[in-house]
Amino acid sequence: MRRPWHPDAMCKKFTVIGLTDGREPFLEPGALRAIASGKVFSGGKRHHEIVAGLLPGGARWIDITVPLEAVFEAYKECDEVVVFASGDPLFYGFAGTLRRRLTDAEIRVFPAPNSLQMLAHRICLPYEEMRCVSLTGRPWDGFDKALIEGSRLIGALTDRHKTPAMIAARMLEYGYDNYRMTVGESLGNETEERVRTLSLNEAPAADFTFPNCLILERLEERPRPFGIPESEFELLDGRAKMITKMPIRLMTLQALGLRSRSSFWDIGFCTGSVSIEARLQFPDLQVTAFEIREEGRELMEHNSRRFGAPGITTVIGDFMEADLSALPAPDAVFIGGHGGRLREMLQRIDKVLLPGGVIVFNSVSAESLALFEEGIEVIGRHISGRTRVAIDEFNPITILKAE
Repeated sequence: MRRPWHPDAMCKKFTVIGLTDGREPFLEPGALRAIASGKVFSGGKRHHEIVAGLLPGGARWIDITVPLEAVFEAYKECDEVVVFASGDPLFYGFAGTLRRRLTDAEIRVFPAPNSLQMLAHRICLPYEEMRCVSLTGRPWDGFDKALIEGSRLIGALTDRHKTPAMIAARMLEYGYDNYRMTVGESLGNETEERVRTLSLNEAPAADFTFPNCLILERLEERPRPFGIPESEFELLDGRAKMITKMPIRLMTLQALGLRSRSSFWDIGFCTGSVSIEARLQFPDLQVTAFEIREEGRELMEHNSRRFGAPGITTVIGDFMEADLSALPAPDAVFIGGHGGRLREMLQRIDKVLLPGGVIVFNSVSAESLALFEEGIEVIGRHISGRTRVAIDEFNPITILKAE
């Protein structure tokens, strides 16, 4: 891919060449010409081992190591750099990093097959429907979403921490045993390449050579509930009144408008029912759940695993004293418990709520309704929705939405 380049622009020229793990790389003529005329080269140590014999005499080599600040500082001294990267440099690769960091740079890319393509080829697997995610120095978010949505094929790039064994163990922890795993190790390396298909029960105890990647093939669909009956949750001391009832829960999520939100805070989660329902229905959403009682930790762990809802951030302790600075700021907040400090809680939420954010509160009494109305007025917001609902013999609940 070439980006427009102007001679007067303050920019760099990069040629990014993709490699497999083969000891004798097969390169396009254009890539070979770039190497022959190049003076400054860059890549990982493994890449240097592969291409060292191709580099011209007197070539300078810049190691790509993390953190990348030192690498880009070294690039400042160079007008043109030939970079070697793994596979397709535009598939979770270094060419994408260059585009983000050096927006004026001219970039040429000569790709090799990425490792997930190679693994699909090795097992003769049509992969046009494969959901590709990277766990290479990245959080679980994209992988969790693919699991929750029940993708038929999931291809995952791994790293030295998020290994196939760890991935399989985590899947089993959350009940996703409905896949089989194929792992490709050192793909393209004629002497070290290995491809194995394992059950998820076998994978956690297996050893895998790095680098590797994996493909998950779904064997059967896993139920993804919409509206979980409260009887299926582990309850706080078995108290059925300490959980948001399923119809109220779904109406609460509707009031929050979570499809268009990015970060949801559930304050006073108790059993975790609202957080879990939100995570299952909106797997793009970052969910942060607060609970003052220590018992909430075990309840959330148990219930999120029971219903296959990984990725919920749990904060145990008094919300009014919690350090909120490291958490993703919310654009949707549900107050499930306030400990008699609703006004102060609303003031604290108001300081971190993103523009256009919404607060939802389920009032069970005239007193709590009045407290919420007063608190919303104090923070300069307005109540935009009220829904009064009665379920069975329980007291009527008013679902209040403030914006």
